[in-house]
Amino acid sequence: MRDLPSPRGVPLLGNMLQIRPESMHRTLEAWSRELGPMFRFRIGRRTVLAVADHELVSKILRDRPESFNRPQTGAVLVREMGLDVGVFSANGEAWKHQRRMVMAGFDPRHLRAYFPSLVKVTNRLHGRWRKAASAGATIDLQADLMRFTVDAIAGLAFGADVNTLESDEDVIQRHIDKIFPMLWKRMLAPFPVWRYFKRAEDRSLDRSVVAVKAAIDGFVAQARARLQAEPARREHPENLLDAMIAAADLGDSGVGDRDVAGNVLTMLLAGEDTTANTLSWMIYLLAHNPDALRLAREEVLRVVGDAVVPTLEQLAQLDYVEACAHETMRLKPVAPMLAAVSNHEVIVGDVRVPADVQILGVVRRDTMDGRFFPDPVAFEPARWLAEGHPGQVASASKRVSMPFGAGPRMCPGRNLALMEMKMAMATLLGRFDIDSVEPAGGGEPLEWLAFTMAPRDLRMRLRERA
Repeated sequence: MRDLPSPRGVPLLGNMLQIRPESMHRTLEAWSRELGPMFRFRIGRRTVLAVADHELVSKILRDRPESFNRPQTGAVLVREMGLDVGVFSANGEAWKHQRRMVMAGFDPRHLRAYFPSLVKVTNRLHGRWRKAASAGATIDLQADLMRFTVDAIAGLAFGADVNTLESDEDVIQRHIDKIFPMLWKRMLAPFPVWRYFKRAEDRSLDRSVVAVKAAIDGFVAQARARLQAEPARREHPENLLDAMIAAADLGDSGVGDRDVAGNVLTMLLAGEDTTANTLSWMIYLLAHNPDALRLAREEVLRVVGDAVVPTLEQLAQLDYVEACAHETMRLKPVAPMLAAVSNHEVIVGDVRVPADVQILGVVRRDTMDGRFFPDPVAFEPARWLAEGHPGQVASASKRVSMPFGAGPRMCPGRNLALMEMKMAMATLLGRFDIDSVEPAGGGEPLEWLAFTMAPRDLRMRLRERA
């Protein structure tokens, strides 16, 4: 690995001064264009291997957990914050047990049972946007979509009706929104100042963690009370939490309530940020690509008609809208870097990598390469529709772009995320005309990385369709 190219750094600090946390992904992408598909860089004394070849990234992801695992930095910091670790950060046997429990909750048969909750939340999003359109008000796009995804995941996953869309009470969301950015900041910090001296932001985080833990414990307690009062729910759960608890209570599950709580937190964090950010980017890209916007709207009007929200059967027919989601995730991946650590000495490509080396997969280098995607900077959703098989992602494109990861640790919530995206887009495209979607200060939206990659300060103006 020492023979790989590396950007020039400085003694002791390495490349630390060249990396800004909020734009780290763009720095690595630029280095990959200069140095090639594999290079190394240093943050202090730590050497990191960057891999920007999609085939090698895919192999690393598929060789988990035997040859690679998730870095434990995140899990250590989550526990240090006082929170429980979920399937995203768990490793080894803990991951295997939690994965089985979580996948039981995401069983496709259960998703159908959760659907009425998503319909209720989508109707509220329509009502919120209708009110803004009638008043000629500017919509804080990402904030509204965060409300939508928090309400959706609370209803779908926990059977809780938090209703931030109608009440404007955003207590849970306000606390959740502090955790990811602080986790990202601490992961890249050269020195753990917070362990020795609490700054205002650290004290604020501590208060938010207490509030989030109380909410999670409440969700779990309510679910257990429901299961005790209605034992039939164990066989026919009405939300993900009921399904997870039922799976956890099996004699050989290997998990308990703390594992359940860790995965409630994972769903709140990942379910809010990733889906809301992808929707924000998708709406922006459609607004700036009129032909794609027209085709998406025509599909929604043809399939859904005059209804405010589609049925589950109609949702499955929104092939072009789903293609818009895949094209958005290619151009604007909310996880532009995928992290792993080598369990033992291993060969990556033709490079010998020692044990315990942190690896960052740079996923956007190849998705923006004309060898794999003709006219790669263009927003062309049709490239995701396999010829002759509408609704099926073209296999070659799917192998290059990996927005949900790959291999055994692929995101278990990918189908739920796509369902939420299509519901929100069907309501937007079927009931409104988009007047504008622009950053508050004009120009191109800034990509801002705070664990997930989001657009900064997008504002939307709508008109209600006749």
